[in-house]
Amino acid sequence: MSPATQIGALLDHLPEVAFFVKDRAFRLVAGNRNFWERLGCRSESDLVGKTDFDLFPPHLAEHFRHDDAEVMESGRAKLRIIELFFNRQGLPDWYFTNKFPVFGNGGEVIGVMGTVQSYERRRAAMTPHVQLDRAVTWLREHFREPVAVTELSRIAGMSLRQFNRRFREAFGTSPRDFLVKTRVQAACEALRTSESAIAEIAVELGFYDQSSFTQHFRRHMGVTPLQYRKGNRR
Repeated sequence: MSPATQIGALLDHLPEVAFFVKDRAFRLVAGNRNFWERLGCRSESDLVGKTDFDLFPPHLAEHFRHDDAEVMESGRAKLRIIELFFNRQGLPDWYFTNKFPVFGNGGEVIGVMGTVQSYERRRAAMTPHVQLDRAVTWLREHFREPVAVTELSRIAGMSLRQFNRRFREAFGTSPRDFLVKTRVQAACEALRTSESAIAEIAVELGFYDQSSFTQHFRRHMGVTPLQYRKGNRR
């Protein structure tokens, strides 16, 4: 059993932690059970030798490749990346990813390794204040409505400036971008499962109009809502 596989086996005992290792050519050389099961593989051996482009839609694979290259070129870790990954149902969901360079015996970078954890499961641990968690819970329950950051700061019992600063410290993103991510995630499910027109979905999920919805959706998903619907209908 390789050292990477041993680490992966250890991390299997941490709930919802997926672990992977890639070489300089961006090929997967190891992954724990939580990682390969999410990708529909039957064992780690089914994963070895594949790249992200063999396993993910192109827009996600390109995003992962960019981060991997940045870590290997700089030799520095990239932590708490908030990005889309697949949950156990095969649906896109938001996750925290940490990536680290892998060094050879001579000190050269020979690959990249990382962990992937559920954004929602990590939320409580990443939230430094109960007040902030209350605001996040409210946002996730009311994201279809007009949401003002001033209202969120009021729920948290903080000044607007303090709320924005502490929110970014905890989640690595702004309250407004967190709201958009939540709406985009809900839109993915609606596009997959409903017959509603895209314009109707846009308004129902709190976007100003279809144009605004399309702009935000493309920025986060790499494709338009229509392209996503055509490729992911149940």
